[in-house]
Amino acid sequence: MSALYFTEEHQLFRASLQDFLQKEVVPHIEKWEKTGTIERFIWKKFGEMGFFGIRCPEIYGGLDLDLFYTVVFLEELQKIKSSGFAAAMWAHSYLAMTHLLAEGDERIKQDYLAPSISGDKIGALCITEPFGGSDVAGMRTTAVKKGNNYVINGSKTFITNGVYADYYVVAAKTSPELGNKGISIFLVDTNTKGISATKLDKLGWRASDTAEIAFEEVEIPMENLMGEEGKGFHYIMQHFALERLVMAINAHARAEYAIDYTLEYMSQREAFGSPINKFQALRHTMVEHATEVEHCKIFNYAAVARLDRGEYVVKEATMAKLKSTKVADDAIYSCLQMLGGYGYMEEYPLARLLRDSRLGPIGGGTSEILKEILSKMIIDKQDYKPAVK
Repeated sequence: MSALYFTEEHQLFRASLQDFLQKEVVPHIEKWEKTGTIERFIWKKFGEMGFFGIRCPEIYGGLDLDLFYTVVFLEELQKIKSSGFAAAMWAHSYLAMTHLLAEGDERIKQDYLAPSISGDKIGALCITEPFGGSDVAGMRTTAVKKGNNYVINGSKTFITNGVYADYYVVAAKTSPELGNKGISIFLVDTNTKGISATKLDKLGWRASDTAEIAFEEVEIPMENLMGEEGKGFHYIMQHFALERLVMAINAHARAEYAIDYTLEYMSQREAFGSPINKFQALRHTMVEHATEVEHCKIFNYAAVARLDRGEYVVKEATMAKLKSTKVADDAIYSCLQMLGGYGYMEEYPLARLLRDSRLGPIGGGTSEILKEILSKMIIDKQDYKPAVK
């Protein structure tokens, strides 16, 4: 199956990334998990290696590569025992930077996208609010025109990279009376007066900084509007397919890592005079999980291939995230069980994997919301269309 999607160049990239992660990232993971702070030097190293510019044009310092290089990037980040570190990297690259690339004008691309690719600036996407997680249209943050500026008031929460970011991509209502047709997207430098960020204490993803952000009379220049006023909801929806595929790929990759680790453990752990991988009940459980993960991986790769061709894959991406995150949670739960008491110990990877994986069915649209989206498409025959440029 890999030969269908991954060339020799992809595999060389994978080997290079694996080597980089083992040398430059893994030695620091435990410290970052404890402190909840990823040191700035690693962002710069990622930038120097080109990892932040995989999908970006060469004119801004990117590599302009196909989406399967992104798949490699995401999969390998799930295999270093910190989904929190992985989240910080992909939220920067595939949430914040996606909007800069798609909706930012040339000034924004030069001043923010290029430094993001080089690792000199860190970005965060600010959509979710305390009063409306998956209800994007119900956001309360506003951006009101005042002379040559917009004045932003409101709050965002669960924002990955929210504490240490250099800029935010913020969704706010410029015409609240129009509902989702009144949402716009803005570039906000975090040095702007009136912004405060509070770090949140989380069950998992401990290495990444997740914040609640308050905007109080925050004035930004009018040229920091990205794209057209009132088109923000369409821009957000347009990018959700990529975000959901990112989370689906993350899920199948961490489940695969958990299974591989557990199978190795089972081959060495003995009970009643034989390795526990010889016990039929345990063998069959692991085979069932491996089968489900493989099914998810094949589906996810097929959806990525279609997205890479420019197809609108909102249904497939939604299905991918819904299924893959559930399969990952179930597989990792069983893998922890296979380790017995050791699975509950922090020195083994399964305890952290279990906590980190639990965010999968919540972030980027809860499973319940995804089911309702799919219900409208499958049962009500609603046909979602890409945003008109």
